[in-house]
Amino acid sequence: MNADHERFAEWDAAYVLGALSSADRAAFEAHLVECERCRAAIADLAPIVGLLSRVEPDRGRGLIEAERVSDGPDAARRAQLVALGARRSRRRRRAGVAVVAALAAVLVAVPVVVTVTQPQSTVVAMAPVGSAPLEASVELTEVAWGTRIDMTCAYGHGPSDRERRYTLVVTAADGTESALSTWRATAGSTARLSAGTAFAPDEIASIDIRSSTTGDVLMRAAPLKGK
Repeated sequence: MNADHERFAEWDAAYVLGALSSADRAAFEAHLVECERCRAAIADLAPIVGLLSRVEPDRGRGLIEAERVSDGPDAARRAQLVALGARRSRRRRRAGVAVVAALAAVLVAVPVVVTVTQPQSTVVAMAPVGSAPLEASVELTEVAWGTRIDMTCAYGHGPSDRERRYTLVVTAADGTESALSTWRATAGSTARLSAGTAFAPDEIASIDIRSSTTGDVLMRAAPLKGK
């Protein structure tokens, strides 16, 4: 603790309110440079100035007129009020520390259990329907909005190695079809893509890879869940 702290311990409220004389203010500011406790007290009391600024102008003028009529505030009474404010401020700080300590003790004493639910995924190999040189599989992951579909499709060498275009199509149990994604591939290439559908896994009847040019089904994963 700073050696001069006891001398200046009750000056914080008066300093914030501007009630110190010029000499006392200079002395207190010099003390603040070395005293962390008094700096903290000033920080706690600083909002008082903002509260005083909310006083209505008429009310403020009334207080000034009342002071002019009287012989002036009693110095001893002013000192008592300043000291009372300082003591209350310190009590509030101590109470705040106690509350924080109590909350910390509760957080330490009560374990927090977090349950993480892993999404369920199913990998399905796709079977060839035609003679296209394709090998593919799809991974179905049930999510909150439906099903995420991750597909891997390898294009081998066939009678013609020209570039081809494909479409991923999902068919629901009620016959509704949805084209989810399109891509192009050349011989020896592998395509990896992710798509999504609003259908749940058990609402999907089949997943097709179709030729984007002719619409022919080249590979199919079926039946799936619920079929």
